[in-house]
Amino acid sequence: MAIITISRGSYSNGKAVAEEVARRLGYRCISREVLIEASEHFNIREIKLVRALHDAPSILDRFTYGKERYLAYFAAAFLGEVQEDNVVYHGLAGHFFVRGVSHVIKVRIITDLEARVRLEMEREGISADEARRVLKKDDQERRRWSRYLFGVDTWDAALYDLVVHVHKLSVDDAVDLICRTAGLTQFQITPQSRQTLNDLLLAARVKARLVEVKPQVAVSARGGRVLIHSETPENLEPEVVCELERVATAVSGVTQVTVHDTPRSVYG
Repeated sequence: MAIITISRGSYSNGKAVAEEVARRLGYRCISREVLIEASEHFNIREIKLVRALHDAPSILDRFTYGKERYLAYFAAAFLGEVQEDNVVYHGLAGHFFVRGVSHVIKVRIITDLEARVRLEMEREGISADEARRVLKKDDQERRRWSRYLFGVDTWDAALYDLVVHVHKLSVDDAVDLICRTAGLTQFQITPQSRQTLNDLLLAARVKARLVEVKPQVAVSARGGRVLIHSETPENLEPEVVCELERVATAVSGVTQVTVHDTPRSVYG
């Protein structure tokens, strides 16, 4: 059994592929649910958070530490959803939060621009030139968003285990490929991959609590032991360290907390 993340552009048939993969495998299929849960932490309407995904640098920067807060809340919500496995997630960013978890299959669905243009024309009642302009702008915003938040390009094939071009291949063909991949030995759960996922989730939950105290900290976890690093060159004041320890210790599953006031380049 596996976790499947499907990255997709608009009008790429990615949603249809994800839903059919989930149906065939008997998995849950999630997307907007994670956004809704994250938006509750921001105390803003979901539509504003969805908009932020496309215009992250301008929208998220309107909030105090908006980038850090969004990442913390989304990571905790997403990892909480996929912890029980047997899930297909389609949408933005899922594969970024499960790096190192071997039973995750990271899929990218792509299709020809002209096929997307035809669908945009039909849906919006606009000309081919206008549809092409809209789609190119949307693609640029999504790539800009991923670079801003993660420093990577979502179009980079190296980020994925499987890139499927839905053109000569139909939606059913794509579903067949993904379902067969899900049955491969290398994507089955192991005790190590389960522990890696649990550690990521615990670190994310701690980070989501700490973000209101000190947004610029990196958090990692291993077997209940949590390590907190400053992400800024300034030393943490003793009272801040005590508050970080208090908040982190209160998170279920945490058995030990260590705070270092030296910067670390890894975002948790």
